[in-house]
Amino acid sequence: MLAPPPPRYFAHRGGGTLAPENTLAGIRLAARLGYRAVEFDVMLSGSGTPVLIHDETLERTTNGSGAVATTDDAALFALDAGGEPPPRFAQAVRLCGEFGLLANVEVKPASGFERQTAQRVAAEVRADWLASPLLFSSFSRTALQVLQAELPDLPRAWLLAALPDDWRAEARRLGVVALHLDLALVTPALVRECAGLGLAVRAYTLQTPALADYLFGIGVAGVFVDPLDRFLPQALADRSAIG
Repeated sequence: MLAPPPPRYFAHRGGGTLAPENTLAGIRLAARLGYRAVEFDVMLSGSGTPVLIHDETLERTTNGSGAVATTDDAALFALDAGGEPPPRFAQAVRLCGEFGLLANVEVKPASGFERQTAQRVAAEVRADWLASPLLFSSFSRTALQVLQAELPDLPRAWLLAALPDDWRAEARRLGVVALHLDLALVTPALVRECAGLGLAVRAYTLQTPALADYLFGIGVAGVFVDPLDRFLPQALADRSAIG
């Protein structure tokens, strides 16, 4: 489980808009700025390797083209993702361990690869237990079920852009410890209800410190922020208060 109390500020996609997203350079930047937690996205390459990338296609964040799920490792790791190749999941988590960062690993499967992605991520964690504390999250119920079965002792959060009617029962069935919610969903009443169910609430993606202050005031446990430099006093104060 997460060592109490966990960080409140998470650097979105590693370095947010201040560095190429989902890169080792972004993680290094977040650590240098004083963040204690980063979030990044993981899906499978065509060779079945968990890699850091957000989109199912390569065009937006690399100099390549085509689908990530059909690009083998030789081709993928020859690409430029902003000065470096797309990182492997294991590389990113080891780097977080070096900096003492909590890694929020969003398991973000390409369509049709929900089960395989979670299985491969779990297999890498079991085979090479890494120093950084891990928090998993996903929009995919299937991925969360696999992680629940494969890595039952590691915390999981359910990512939601809308609240389904069965969210309470599903959160219990999936064994998640938190809901990671689109900012538009977060209300004081919902945060109170989640607290009564034993669920922390974290909100994505914030751009103003004032909004973070409001959310903490209503009981939100954490926020995903971008751009990172707008939140530096708060992130540093968070580090001082906790560490």
